Amino acid sequence: MLDPYMEAFELRELLRKREVRPREVAEFFLARIEKLNPRLGAFVTVTAERALAEAKRLEELSREQADAMALYGIPYTIKDLTWTAGVRTTFGSANYADFIPPADAEVVVRLGNAGGTMLGKTSTPEFGTRPTTEGGFCPTARNPWNLERTAGGSSGGAAAAASAGLGLLHLGSDGGGSIRIPASCCGIVGVKTSRGRITYAPSHAEGWGGCSVMGPMARSVRDAALMLDAIAGPVVGDPYWAAPPPRLFVKAVEERPGRLRLAALRETPLASVEEETLQAFDSACREFRAMGHEVERVDIDLTKMLESYGVVVVAGISSNRIAEPEKMDPVARAPWQDGQKITAAQYLQALTAMQNAARELVQALHRYDALLTPTLTRPAVKLGTMPSAEPWVIDRLGRRVYEIYTWTAFCFPFNATGQPAISVPMGFTTSGLPLGLQIVGRPADEATIISLAAAFEEARPWRAERPPIE
Repeated sequence: MLDPYMEAFELRELLRKREVRPREVAEFFLARIEKLNPRLGAFVTVTAERALAEAKRLEELSREQADAMALYGIPYTIKDLTWTAGVRTTFGSANYADFIPPADAEVVVRLGNAGGTMLGKTSTPEFGTRPTTEGGFCPTARNPWNLERTAGGSSGGAAAAASAGLGLLHLGSDGGGSIRIPASCCGIVGVKTSRGRITYAPSHAEGWGGCSVMGPMARSVRDAALMLDAIAGPVVGDPYWAAPPPRLFVKAVEERPGRLRLAALRETPLASVEEETLQAFDSACREFRAMGHEVERVDIDLTKMLESYGVVVVAGISSNRIAEPEKMDPVARAPWQDGQKITAAQYLQALTAMQNAARELVQALHRYDALLTPTLTRPAVKLGTMPSAEPWVIDRLGRRVYEIYTWTAFCFPFNATGQPAISVPMGFTTSGLPLGLQIVGRPADEATIISLAAAFEEARPWRAERPPIE
């Protein structure tokens, strides 16, 4: 009866009908994690005792109480950058290998209140600094479609878990593509939410100058929307508040918007886009035209804030308190050390420059209802190759840029603008690696991109595709 690739919606109905119990569900997924995680490295900590205790508590509720919970008995995971009370939160760093937070993050509280059961903490690179999940304290997150390839980063553990059916709902975070990159690599859905849509309370007020946000990751648009409804919303005192949606995000899944004006961007000055990625993207654009939407090719440089964004991010990385820098992953230690040299004035100047460039980009795109791009310039890279030994390259405009941006060129600008964006599967390479389509919305407008993503999912179903790992 239980299928590791079933939708949370399907499982919720089985649970509500009492055809399966929360404990059975928790035990089923814990057994699957025990079987597959040694090969995948999706989890750094498995919280079996907590999951079973939460399942027991749920089974003691009345039917009326259970039916009122949107996630009753649904298993979920938390990226190991997010606080969990009584469960270590390592931030992917040996310096925090034994850190036990004093409280659950508000998002974890909300998932528990909605009836979810927490399976564990998923792998992340140290402080979320890499677009691949390797090199730090957590296990290397491998791609379920090809174990020699990365699952992406920095929410690579969450993406690997979602793709391989190690739980149904997964919380990631995204400061420069860290939800969308692994979603694209692993062939799942990942939502980078609007700035202020989900609170970071109580650990901090913002991440990386407002660039970093949290969001859901799942195998279907509907499940991602279901999770987003459970965790969305600020707490009083938050520095950013996204305008509340007029309806639940799961309702947007059911809607099919009328004719929309969509922009399509297929090139970046940072790098050439691989041909198979371009072919899949062009095919996706034709699909949206077939739905009745206007799709207009645009030539917009998304990289104008690259230098200032880089300063803001490096400063954010350096804000982590480190007792023993020599224990750090060298890839994370380099920006941490660079950030120590940034003055307050330099940081504020960079933040202003980034925000001004972001404003210009939002204004340039505002006449469109959404923007379509490839999520990445090429599919999942081989483990151990990003960044390479010579991580600085010259882009097509003659600028010296950090290598990771040649891969993630379509992602980081929308962390600067604070706009919502979703990555959904748009096909596979001839070698069987997933490719992702990014849909970027207007500020605070997750509903439109969820509707578009759901329509694309309906036209190009992907849930039947399963990675070759069992």
